[in-house]
Amino acid sequence: MTDKLEIPRILIAGDRSSAGKTTISIGIMSVLREMGYEVQPYKVGLDFIDPSYHTEVTGRYSRNIDGYLMSERAVLEVFSHALDGADIAIIEGVRGLYEGLEATSDTGSTAQIAKILKCPVVLVINARSITRSSAALVSGYKSFDPEVNIVGVILNNIGSSRHAEKAMTAIETYTNTPVIGIIPRNDSMKISMRHLGLVPALEGRRRRSDFDENLGKIKDIIKEGIDIQRLISLAGSANSIQKPVEEIFKPFSPKKAVRIGVALDEAFNFYYRDNLELLELAGAELVYFSPVNDSSMPDMDGLYIGGGYPELFAQELEDNESMKESIRKASEDGMPIYAECGGLMYLTQEITTQILGTGNYHMAEMEGGTFRMVGAVPGKTLMGHKRVVSYNTGSFVKDNVIGNRGARFTAHEFHHSEIVDIPPDTTFAIRLERGTGIKGELDGILVRNTMAAYAHLHAASYTGFARSFVSFCCK
Repeated sequence: MTDKLEIPRILIAGDRSSAGKTTISIGIMSVLREMGYEVQPYKVGLDFIDPSYHTEVTGRYSRNIDGYLMSERAVLEVFSHALDGADIAIIEGVRGLYEGLEATSDTGSTAQIAKILKCPVVLVINARSITRSSAALVSGYKSFDPEVNIVGVILNNIGSSRHAEKAMTAIETYTNTPVIGIIPRNDSMKISMRHLGLVPALEGRRRRSDFDENLGKIKDIIKEGIDIQRLISLAGSANSIQKPVEEIFKPFSPKKAVRIGVALDEAFNFYYRDNLELLELAGAELVYFSPVNDSSMPDMDGLYIGGGYPELFAQELEDNESMKESIRKASEDGMPIYAECGGLMYLTQEITTQILGTGNYHMAEMEGGTFRMVGAVPGKTLMGHKRVVSYNTGSFVKDNVIGNRGARFTAHEFHHSEIVDIPPDTTFAIRLERGTGIKGELDGILVRNTMAAYAHLHAASYTGFARSFVSFCCK
């Protein structure tokens, strides 16, 4: 460990899921950028969509940090690596402040990250229908773990000035914690929902004519409701932390120049920024293309198809026969291909969707039917009522494009689909010790040099990802 980091930083945590921390975090970032600050955003946990909004409003790539997937040293390195040129760091938490992997530890929680980064916390409370009870909430959250430094409160879903006054007075009287923001109930503070969470920013910008207007409304509400100068002051109270020597973000020289295609459009946009950057540091030139809109793949040595919403663009994907054929032929010719979750679904034989109203958990409207996909891997995708969200751990049982047999990883999966009609002779590259996978404890369908899995790997956690993929593309 060398040097110290003294960057002003604040962590926006919720008292629960749906407290409003995402829209409030986006608004705070927008206001700070408008004030001239270079804002570096982060997201606790493994969500892809919230960071897309962070990136949209700050102009800087948001980074995911997770205390279960990553060691403390890796969390510090990811945090530190992204800070070049930043004036302030804004970290959005995940779920409630203390929610994590287990009931009796803070592993995987927002609280764990707050302690690792020695970061002051502003607690967002969904104060709908409570006033004095909000003081009890703040008191409980502060006393539950005194090592978590809760320095301020934002009250969300406030119905009236009287409501705000009673709740604020109770909190400041009984907990000695300042209320730095009052956010009224307002439909403008809602971002369209989808069955895996919010609609991604990339899709929102392409599909909604009022996208910028909605983000502007959120910024204006935050500017009016939150004492931004007070928040900046609280961020400046963060203690210094040691800056780690970079071990993950080291450049690597491959045997030859490598071009890796990355599918990026409305249907496929779930990528961790660190995965892409580490591929570049490993020597790859990344070439972006759209399976929805382009007629064929660009010239490349390998292919990376991330997660997303192929089920919502199934008709467009089916209709793009030339793209499907170019990917299918590349797989048959032995091109190294790595696909995760949405990419896995796209590479199967077909996707069958369900009809609106028969599912649950924000199931998005989609056209019902069966749609032919690439067909590079066996099995068919069924969009049903199965919801899987979990960390997973496992190891490779077959050599593949991102690792050799015996390599271990910790990852996560989040999907509403399942792969059915899998032939009994199908080869799998992954055996899971924790998680659902594709078939029992098996994940990662392997066909020639194509590997497609439900597991989402983070390259700062499974550090073999980038160099293994680039090296395989050099063969």
